[in-house]
Amino acid sequence: ELKLLVRAKKIRDLEIKPRFPIAINGVKVCTYIADYRYKDDTGKVIVEDVKGAITAVYRLKKNLMRAVHGIEIYEVRA
Repeated sequence: ELKLLVRAKKIRDLEIKPRFPIAINGVKVCTYIADYRYKDDTGKVIVEDVKGAITAVYRLKKNLMRAVHGIEIYEVRA
């Protein structure tokens, strides 16, 4: 579906499995691996994750992404 949006020029710069290192006070805590990252037609960066189940580890990493990188994760239910 996302590849069709790229061809239709609705999104651009599609990346699969982008990695986001998460460090606090210079100490690496973990790495969050999203399913997709792309720019929408306004240029806004979207980080998307397809989820069948929401785990405690995912919730923690989602909150860390917001706190450390200022990134909200768009969740798509599988």
